[in-house]
Amino acid sequence: MMTVQSVAPIARPLRWWARGLAGGALTALPVVLIGLAVLLAAPGWVQHLTTMALINLMIVVGLQVYSGNSGIVHLGHSAFVGLGAYGMAILTTPLAMKKLSIPNAPFGLSAVELHWFPGGLLALGVVWVIAWTTARVIARLSGIAATIVSLAFLIVVHSVFLHWPALFKGNQAFFGIPKLVGLPGVLLAAVVVILIARLFRDSPGGLQLRASAQDQMAADSIAIDSRALRRRAWILSALICGLAGVLFAVVSGTISPRLFYFQQVMLTLAMLILGGMGSVSGAVAGAVILSVVLELIRTVESGITIGGYTTPTLLGLSGVALGAVIVLCMALRPQGLLGHQEADDFLSRWLRTAPTRKR
Repeated sequence: MMTVQSVAPIARPLRWWARGLAGGALTALPVVLIGLAVLLAAPGWVQHLTTMALINLMIVVGLQVYSGNSGIVHLGHSAFVGLGAYGMAILTTPLAMKKLSIPNAPFGLSAVELHWFPGGLLALGVVWVIAWTTARVIARLSGIAATIVSLAFLIVVHSVFLHWPALFKGNQAFFGIPKLVGLPGVLLAAVVVILIARLFRDSPGGLQLRASAQDQMAADSIAIDSRALRRRAWILSALICGLAGVLFAVVSGTISPRLFYFQQVMLTLAMLILGGMGSVSGAVAGAVILSVVLELIRTVESGITIGGYTTPTLLGLSGVALGAVIVLCMALRPQGLLGHQEADDFLSRWLRTAPTRKR
């Protein structure tokens, strides 16, 4: 005999896109709250620091899209950040400033000044073309070979920045970029990036890519095209990093090649390792935690006064802290603080155990 419970509708699990949007919104919620608090109550210099921290967060999330899903450490992501930043700078800098900075730019670019929206789209278009081209190579590789090739890609792009002064000004700073975006715009972009990264992670392609990273032979046996999946992840990661570069250019107003080289690579990689490479929530948590910690360390680095005593300057302390984060995380908790768990996974587990705790 059927009971009421037996005919009651069975709750269906959320579709992957609904779960991705809900989980992404939950992951982005602390970022939004912090950003709004800083925007409403903090002085201008704190707002600028928060804006730059959000750009780093976007880079870390972009890195997670490829490395976290494919299981391959990616060391070339800062090249795409630099390409986005320089593309935006070259296309949107006023002509009067270009006559001072890049008067002999090739392809007639010294006479081009675009509005920020088409300029940003064209910059991302260049990033997409380069990402699509390099993806044909990187997708064929796995493990340490792919990591080395990504590092070589970073070195090649950095060399182009340095040795093509007519277009990129070489080792000198590219100045005069219009400052168009502040904290609200970057905060909105960071939320969108988090949602996109979470949707990709929860999509069928993202699930298959993570499965192939765990067991390539098993993936091949059920006809999962891991190369195509790695290409998609590489291109999406590049576009997110390129967007971060576009925003960096119009926030700072000045860029140089050294900003997109090993220092940025190590900083964002340490953030991802700290939070956990396997989840978008881990990437966000690592970026937020390490941004706050490093800012406190930089304060100590320049010397502080306690009870009339001023501590000596400790130049390089922030670099030591980055190295310590990487070494300690890899030794003590290789999976990072959150591992492969998302924020909604922790919330679901807490809600399931809440009635038990009440009893």
